[in-house]
Amino acid sequence: MTLSLDENPAHYQIRAYEPGKIQVNEKIFTQSMIIMPTQLIEDWAPQTLSELKSEHLAVIAELKPKILLLGTGEKLIFPPLEMYGELINQGIGVEIMNTRAACHTYNALSAEGRHVIAALIIL
Repeated sequence: MTLSLDENPAHYQIRAYEPGKIQVNEKIFTQSMIIMPTQLIEDWAPQTLSELKSEHLAVIAELKPKILLLGTGEKLIFPPLEMYGELINQGIGVEIMNTRAACHTYNALSAEGRHVIAALIIL
């Protein structure tokens, strides 16, 4: 087995994902969350994409990321543009993907030192 040094400077890193669970650092979570390199917001209100509302994304606007990765659960489902359009109008890049892809992309962008936030719906 070959081991390599993890050069990711992010304090919060996603270590594993499977439907219904995300491991951040050494802790396993079973509820939706917002993760960024320096902060973790546990128990983000929408537990399914159907529960997602514009006000849930307003929290992200206040944090002023350069990029938002919205993980929509096991399947990629695009929410209505009206729900996240204000983030785009504020200059925040919004990428929508399934949660597995969002976890992978978050780790890659945080390793590059990017100001990224992943809002992850676990179910």
